[in-house]
Amino acid sequence: MSIFTGNTRQAWAEAFISGIPYAVASGMRLVETGPGHASLLLPARATWTGDATRRLIHPGCLSVLADTACGLAVGCALDELEPFATLDLRMDYLRPPVAETDLVCRAECHRLSRSVAFVRGELTQPGQSEPVATVYATFMRATAASRRKDLPAGPAPAAPRPTSAQAASSLIAPASIEPSQVFVSRAADVPETLAVPPGRSPYVDFLNVHQQAQIDAGPVFRMPFKPELIGNPVLPALHGGILAGFGETAMILHLLATNPGLAGIPRSVDFAIAYMRSAKPIDTFAQSTTVRQGNRVALVMVSLWQDDPARPVVQARGHFLMPREED
Repeated sequence: MSIFTGNTRQAWAEAFISGIPYAVASGMRLVETGPGHASLLLPARATWTGDATRRLIHPGCLSVLADTACGLAVGCALDELEPFATLDLRMDYLRPPVAETDLVCRAECHRLSRSVAFVRGELTQPGQSEPVATVYATFMRATAASRRKDLPAGPAPAAPRPTSAQAASSLIAPASIEPSQVFVSRAADVPETLAVPPGRSPYVDFLNVHQQAQIDAGPVFRMPFKPELIGNPVLPALHGGILAGFGETAMILHLLATNPGLAGIPRSVDFAIAYMRSAKPIDTFAQSTTVRQGNRVALVMVSLWQDDPARPVVQARGHFLMPREED
């Protein structure tokens, strides 16, 4: 029997969102909750624009919203409060999302096994009768809830002990990140530039993505750490949706770098990401590989790492529509 009533579920969901630094920084708002489902709104901002020329939202913004909403749905489905983490997530982009327009994701936990939760959802925009994207995600239940041990030495306050009314929110309750626990993992002598000219893609500007020197395997991209990218402040760890957004960005930038003279920015068709370990509050790197490229569609894979390229934090792949002059 679930411990939730309508009021306590709503209170837990609001505490869950308020405990995620990225959700707070982006202004995410709870729309509604119910047994095993939740709806979450991402308010319109110019910052979320991925393609300023076509005035489209960056697909990474959809991934962040979807990942957060799916997590809410899992929490609303649990009978007993416990920590959980995203295993993988798949996005299908059905139609272009219009920039500077609200996004809403309604997610439903349709299967809850002993170890894994399965979630599906739709993303919509006001004024459109059809969804702009669908999401499918799986979550591992009963994951670690204690602070990580793989950060630089420094004092770390203990995670708050949950009460009966606030137990779920304490799974990700705010906990300060000591300056000594954050470090830049980029070598000081590695030359790099901004990945795109300022203003071309405001969301890429927001992530502050830098491109390092071109090498045979393709360019390496760096996403500098900043506190608003945190998704779990107890561990602490970067938001899984932010890793997805950076991965999608790196694949698009890879296609632009390896296809000089493209008529525009490649557009995401689908995206699937697998999480291998939690990402620390430090700089994150990405490098992509073009698996297959035709006249209209390219298949790209990307690996994200922090300390060691041989130990990726996530791997992902996606299909992209390659722009043509007549598009």
